[in-house]
Amino acid sequence: MARTVVEVDAVSKSFEIPSVHRETLREHLFGVLEPRKFERLQVLDQVSFKLRAGETLGIMGRNGCGKSTLLKVLCGIYTPDAGEVRVETGITPILELGVGWNAELDAIDNIFLIGSIMGLSLRAIDASIDGILAFAEVERFARLKLKHYSSGMASRLAYAIAFEAVREVLVLDEIFAVGDAGFKAKCEERYRGLRAAGHAVLLVSHEPRAITTFCDRALLIDRGRIACVGNAPDVVAEYLRLVGNQPQ
Repeated sequence: MARTVVEVDAVSKSFEIPSVHRETLREHLFGVLEPRKFERLQVLDQVSFKLRAGETLGIMGRNGCGKSTLLKVLCGIYTPDAGEVRVETGITPILELGVGWNAELDAIDNIFLIGSIMGLSLRAIDASIDGILAFAEVERFARLKLKHYSSGMASRLAYAIAFEAVREVLVLDEIFAVGDAGFKAKCEERYRGLRAAGHAVLLVSHEPRAITTFCDRALLIDRGRIACVGNAPDVVAEYLRLVGNQPQ
């Protein structure tokens, strides 16, 4: 059996949120002398699973179930309240696209900026610039400041940089929901190449086809807990039963 590269052991995470919302100026002015009350929102509750080398593990669940919080705990953005995350190798997260951009810099300068943050050497970035721009389909706009990019252009550029900086474990959040059909096909092709090269992947998606096509196993999160884990088609079926006609 392949070695475990990520192990999540009984991880819990909660946040304190205001129990009384102050929306108007009057409410803020008259409420300033009253101590603000908070309630604890349990987002993750005793979540445990393992990711093995070379495996793609899908994560499904309705909006607000705790998926994004789990990914941020895995990547060290959040510290869990309880439990432990053990990571045996480097992780490349593709979570919130565009985090770290400098809108006043052009695409090439941002490639150097984000690439360096993701661990690429300046030499490696310089050698890959043409490929990154081509993958993102923004060659004509290489010297255009990012503040003039559309959200789609910025998203494609973010994915293109991240694909160049992949370490052994790749964390993808709704990657196949970005861009047009042509760009999605390129992302799928690049993903297949990474999988063939032995990278382990955590893939979050609402799309049943993405989970059944690309994932060896999957898990379903509901209300912060793992509702089921197993082969991808079975988990997708349970997810579809869970959401029914409810908004996702």
